[in-house]
Amino acid sequence: MMYEIRDLRLSFPDMTKKPLLGPAPRIEVLKGLSFDLPKGAVLGIVGGSGSGKSTLGRAMLRLLEPSDGSILFDGTDITQTSEDTLREMRQRFQMIFQDPMSSLNPRRRVGGIIAGPLKLHGMDNLTARVNEALDMVGLPRSFAERYPHELSGGQRQRVGIARAIALRPDFILADEIVSGLDVSSQAQVLNLLEELVRELGLTLAFVSHDLSVIRRLCTRVLVLHHGVIVEEGTTAALFDNPKAAYTQELLAAIPLPDPDQPWA
Repeated sequence: MMYEIRDLRLSFPDMTKKPLLGPAPRIEVLKGLSFDLPKGAVLGIVGGSGSGKSTLGRAMLRLLEPSDGSILFDGTDITQTSEDTLREMRQRFQMIFQDPMSSLNPRRRVGGIIAGPLKLHGMDNLTARVNEALDMVGLPRSFAERYPHELSGGQRQRVGIARAIALRPDFILADEIVSGLDVSSQAQVLNLLEELVRELGLTLAFVSHDLSVIRRLCTRVLVLHHGVIVEEGTTAALFDNPKAAYTQELLAAIPLPDPDQPWA
Protein backbone atom coordinates (compact mmCIF):
# COMPACT_ATOMS: atom_id res chain seq x y z
CA MET A 1 0.00 0.00 0.00
CA MET A 2 1.13 3.52 -0.72
CA TYR A 3 -0.97 4.89 2.17
CA GLU A 4 -2.59 3.26 5.18
CA ILE A 5 -4.48 5.83 7.22
CA ARG A 6 -6.06 4.91 10.53
CA ASP A 7 -8.33 7.02 12.77
CA LEU A 8 -6.91 10.29 11.44
CA ARG A 9 -8.04 13.31 13.39
CA LEU A 10 -7.12 16.95 12.92
CA SER A 11 -8.39 20.04 14.68
CA PHE A 12 -7.79 23.78 14.51
CA PRO A 13 -8.18 26.44 17.23
CA ASP A 14 -11.38 28.43 16.88
CA MET A 15 -10.08 31.97 17.33
CA THR A 16 -13.60 33.42 17.07
CA LYS A 17 -14.40 31.84 20.46
CA LYS A 18 -11.08 32.39 22.19
CA PRO A 19 -11.48 33.68 25.76
CA LEU A 20 -9.45 36.63 26.96
CA LEU A 21 -7.31 34.27 29.03
CA GLY A 22 -6.48 30.71 28.10
CA PRO A 23 -6.37 28.74 24.87
CA ALA A 24 -9.02 28.83 22.17
CA PRO A 25 -11.40 25.88 21.86
CA ARG A 26 -10.65 23.56 18.97
CA ILE A 27 -12.76 22.60 15.97
CA GLU A 28 -12.32 19.03 14.75
CA VAL A 29 -12.05 19.11 10.96
CA LEU A 30 -11.11 15.46 10.30
CA LYS A 31 -13.03 13.04 12.50
CA GLY A 32 -11.36 9.66 12.63
CA LEU A 33 -10.74 8.85 8.95
CA SER A 34 -9.48 5.39 7.97
CA PHE A 35 -8.74 4.19 4.45
CA ASP A 36 -6.07 2.59 2.23
CA LEU A 37 -4.58 3.87 -1.02
CA PRO A 38 -2.99 1.13 -3.18
CA LYS A 39 0.14 1.86 -5.19
CA GLY A 40 -0.67 3.02 -8.72
CA ALA A 41 -4.22 4.06 -7.86
CA VAL A 42 -5.76 7.44 -8.68
CA LEU A 43 -7.91 8.49 -5.72
CA GLY A 44 -10.50 11.22 -6.03
CA ILE A 45 -11.20 13.09 -2.78
CA VAL A 46 -14.51 14.92 -3.16
CA GLY A 47 -16.92 16.92 -1.05
CA GLY A 48 -18.41 20.34 -0.68
CA SER A 49 -16.71 23.42 0.73
CA GLY A 50 -15.68 22.81 4.34
CA SER A 51 -15.84 19.03 4.02
CA GLY A 52 -12.15 18.66 4.91
CA LYS A 53 -10.88 17.37 1.57
CA SER A 54 -7.97 19.82 1.20
CA THR A 55 -7.14 19.43 4.88
CA LEU A 56 -6.95 15.66 4.40
CA GLY A 57 -4.64 16.07 1.43
CA ARG A 58 -2.25 18.31 3.33
CA ALA A 59 -2.29 15.97 6.32
CA MET A 60 -1.29 13.09 4.02
CA LEU A 61 1.87 15.07 3.18
CA ARG A 62 2.24 16.20 6.81
CA LEU A 63 1.97 19.80 5.78
CA LEU A 64 -0.57 19.87 8.59
CA GLU A 65 0.04 18.11 11.88
CA PRO A 66 -2.63 15.52 12.80
CA SER A 67 -4.13 15.62 16.28
CA ASP A 68 -4.33 11.83 16.46
CA GLY A 69 -4.13 8.69 14.36
CA SER A 70 -1.49 7.27 12.04
CA ILE A 71 -0.46 7.89 8.43
CA LEU A 72 1.65 5.08 6.98
CA PHE A 73 3.39 6.02 3.75
CA ASP A 74 4.82 2.88 2.10
CA GLY A 75 4.95 1.25 5.53
CA THR A 76 6.48 4.19 7.44
CA ASP A 77 4.36 6.15 9.92
CA ILE A 78 5.17 9.71 8.92
CA THR A 79 3.39 11.08 11.99
CA GLN A 80 6.18 9.57 14.11
CA THR A 81 9.23 10.39 11.97
CA SER A 82 11.77 13.07 12.83
CA GLU A 83 11.96 16.30 10.84
CA ASP A 84 15.24 15.19 9.25
CA THR A 85 13.78 11.87 8.11
CA LEU A 86 10.62 13.58 6.89
CA ARG A 87 12.70 16.07 4.90
CA GLU A 88 14.42 13.19 3.11
CA MET A 89 11.11 11.44 2.46
CA ARG A 90 9.55 14.52 0.87
CA GLN A 91 11.33 13.65 -2.35
CA ARG A 92 8.88 10.76 -2.61
CA PHE A 93 5.66 12.78 -2.21
CA GLN A 94 4.93 16.09 -3.85
CA MET A 95 2.02 18.48 -4.30
CA ILE A 96 0.49 20.47 -7.16
CA PHE A 97 -1.29 23.54 -5.82
CA GLN A 98 -4.64 24.98 -6.87
CA ASP A 99 -3.49 28.45 -7.88
CA PRO A 100 -0.24 28.33 -9.87
CA MET A 101 0.12 32.10 -9.88
CA SER A 102 0.36 32.26 -6.09
CA SER A 103 2.40 29.06 -5.72
CA LEU A 104 5.07 30.04 -8.28
CA ASN A 105 7.61 32.66 -7.25
CA PRO A 106 6.95 35.66 -9.55
CA ARG A 107 10.58 36.80 -9.22
CA ARG A 108 12.10 33.57 -10.46
CA ARG A 109 12.24 32.20 -13.97
CA VAL A 110 10.52 28.92 -14.74
CA GLY A 111 13.82 27.03 -14.87
CA GLY A 112 14.75 28.22 -11.40
CA ILE A 113 11.31 27.32 -10.04
CA ILE A 114 11.58 23.74 -11.29
CA ALA A 115 15.21 23.45 -10.18
CA GLY A 116 14.44 24.63 -6.63
CA PRO A 117 13.38 21.25 -5.20
CA LEU A 118 16.20 19.53 -7.10
CA LYS A 119 18.77 21.76 -5.41
CA LEU A 120 17.16 21.23 -2.02
CA HIS A 121 17.57 17.47 -2.36
CA GLY A 122 21.14 17.68 -3.63
CA MET A 123 20.50 16.69 -7.24
CA ASP A 124 23.01 17.42 -9.99
CA ASN A 125 22.64 17.99 -13.77
CA LEU A 126 19.95 20.56 -13.02
CA THR A 127 19.61 21.93 -16.56
CA ALA A 128 19.10 18.47 -18.00
CA ARG A 129 16.55 17.59 -15.33
CA VAL A 130 14.64 20.85 -15.84
CA ASN A 131 14.56 20.29 -19.61
CA GLU A 132 13.32 16.73 -19.09
CA ALA A 133 10.53 17.95 -16.81
CA LEU A 134 9.47 20.60 -19.35
CA ASP A 135 9.46 17.96 -22.09
CA MET A 136 7.25 15.70 -20.01
CA VAL A 137 4.60 18.38 -19.45
CA GLY A 138 4.62 19.51 -23.07
CA LEU A 139 6.29 22.91 -22.67
CA PRO A 140 9.14 24.19 -24.89
CA ARG A 141 12.53 24.23 -23.19
CA SER A 142 12.76 27.94 -23.95
CA PHE A 143 10.08 28.48 -21.29
CA ALA A 144 12.80 27.92 -18.68
CA GLU A 145 13.78 31.57 -19.27
CA ARG A 146 10.28 32.96 -18.82
CA TYR A 147 8.60 34.34 -15.72
CA PRO A 148 5.22 33.01 -14.48
CA HIS A 149 3.36 36.20 -15.45
CA GLU A 150 4.39 35.63 -19.08
CA LEU A 151 2.47 32.34 -19.22
CA SER A 152 -1.19 31.46 -19.54
CA GLY A 153 -3.06 29.80 -16.68
CA GLY A 154 -2.77 26.37 -18.27
CA GLN A 155 0.95 26.84 -18.92
CA ARG A 156 1.54 27.94 -15.33
CA GLN A 157 -0.23 24.84 -14.08
CA ARG A 158 2.03 22.73 -16.29
CA VAL A 159 5.02 24.40 -14.65
CA GLY A 160 3.58 23.40 -11.27
CA ILE A 161 3.25 19.83 -12.52
CA ALA A 162 6.80 19.91 -13.88
CA ARG A 163 8.11 21.05 -10.50
CA ALA A 164 6.25 18.19 -8.80
CA ILE A 165 7.49 15.44 -11.12
CA ALA A 166 11.09 16.69 -11.44
CA LEU A 167 12.03 14.72 -8.31
CA ARG A 168 10.34 11.60 -9.71
CA PRO A 169 8.11 11.10 -6.66
CA ASP A 170 6.02 8.02 -5.92
CA PHE A 171 2.95 10.01 -4.88
CA ILE A 172 1.47 13.36 -5.93
CA LEU A 173 -1.38 15.29 -4.36
CA ALA A 174 -3.23 17.51 -6.84
CA ASP A 175 -5.44 20.02 -5.02
CA GLU A 176 -8.22 21.49 -7.21
CA ILE A 177 -5.67 22.07 -9.96
CA VAL A 178 -8.15 22.52 -12.84
CA SER A 179 -10.83 24.53 -11.04
CA GLY A 180 -9.46 27.86 -12.30
CA LEU A 181 -8.91 26.78 -15.92
CA ASP A 182 -11.17 27.00 -18.95
CA VAL A 183 -12.69 23.78 -20.31
CA SER A 184 -10.05 23.31 -23.01
CA SER A 185 -7.15 23.78 -20.59
CA GLN A 186 -8.84 21.47 -18.09
CA ALA A 187 -9.00 18.69 -20.66
CA GLN A 188 -5.34 19.17 -21.60
CA VAL A 189 -4.18 19.06 -17.98
CA LEU A 190 -6.27 15.96 -17.25
CA ASN A 191 -4.85 14.23 -20.34
CA LEU A 192 -1.36 15.13 -19.15
CA LEU A 193 -1.98 13.70 -15.68
CA GLU A 194 -3.26 10.46 -17.18
CA GLU A 195 -0.11 10.14 -19.27
CA LEU A 196 2.19 10.88 -16.31
CA VAL A 197 0.43 8.38 -14.05
CA ARG A 198 0.84 5.72 -16.72
CA GLU A 199 4.41 6.55 -17.75
CA LEU A 200 5.88 7.23 -14.30
CA GLY A 201 3.84 4.71 -12.33
CA LEU A 202 2.56 7.44 -10.03
CA THR A 203 0.04 7.12 -7.25
CA LEU A 204 -2.20 10.19 -7.34
CA ALA A 205 -4.72 11.80 -5.01
CA PHE A 206 -6.90 14.34 -6.81
CA VAL A 207 -8.87 16.76 -4.63
CA SER A 208 -11.91 18.25 -6.33
CA HIS A 209 -15.51 19.31 -5.84
CA ASP A 210 -16.24 18.46 -9.50
CA LEU A 211 -17.47 14.88 -9.79
CA SER A 212 -17.39 14.98 -13.59
CA VAL A 213 -13.61 15.53 -13.42
CA ILE A 214 -13.27 12.79 -10.79
CA ARG A 215 -15.18 10.34 -13.00
CA ARG A 216 -12.87 11.08 -15.91
CA LEU A 217 -9.57 10.68 -14.07
CA CYS A 218 -9.87 8.56 -10.94
CA THR A 219 -10.05 4.83 -10.28
CA ARG A 220 -11.31 5.20 -6.69
CA VAL A 221 -13.37 7.87 -4.91
CA LEU A 222 -13.51 9.02 -1.30
CA VAL A 223 -16.52 11.19 -0.41
CA LEU A 224 -16.13 13.51 2.60
CA HIS A 225 -18.87 15.38 4.44
CA HIS A 226 -18.12 17.45 7.54
CA GLY A 227 -14.84 15.62 8.08
CA VAL A 228 -16.30 12.12 7.86
CA ILE A 229 -16.00 9.54 5.07
CA VAL A 230 -19.58 8.90 3.96
CA GLU A 231 -18.70 6.66 1.01
CA GLU A 232 -15.67 5.01 -0.55
CA GLY A 233 -15.26 2.68 -3.50
CA THR A 234 -14.39 2.31 -7.15
CA THR A 235 -15.40 5.14 -9.45
CA ALA A 236 -17.68 2.89 -11.49
CA ALA A 237 -19.50 1.57 -8.42
CA LEU A 238 -19.96 5.01 -6.91
CA PHE A 239 -21.42 6.54 -10.06
CA ASP A 240 -23.58 3.53 -10.95
CA ASN A 241 -24.91 2.84 -7.47
CA PRO A 242 -24.19 5.54 -4.87
CA LYS A 243 -25.11 4.38 -1.37
CA ALA A 244 -24.90 7.54 0.74
CA ALA A 245 -27.58 10.21 0.47
CA TYR A 246 -24.90 12.91 0.36
CA THR A 247 -23.19 11.23 -2.61
CA GLN A 248 -26.53 11.07 -4.38
CA GLU A 249 -26.99 14.79 -3.78
CA LEU A 250 -23.53 15.54 -5.23
CA LEU A 251 -24.28 13.48 -8.33
CA ALA A 252 -27.68 15.11 -8.76
CA ALA A 253 -26.03 18.55 -8.71
CA ILE A 254 -23.82 17.82 -11.73
CA PRO A 255 -25.09 19.69 -14.81
CA LEU A 256 -25.71 17.32 -17.71
CA PRO A 257 -25.84 18.22 -21.43
CA ASP A 258 -29.19 16.44 -21.60
CA PRO A 259 -30.95 16.26 -18.19
CA ASP A 260 -33.19 13.46 -19.47
CA GLN A 261 -30.21 11.20 -20.15
CA PRO A 262 -28.40 9.36 -17.32
CA TRP A 263 -24.61 9.21 -17.00
CA ALA A 264 -23.11 7.57 -20.08
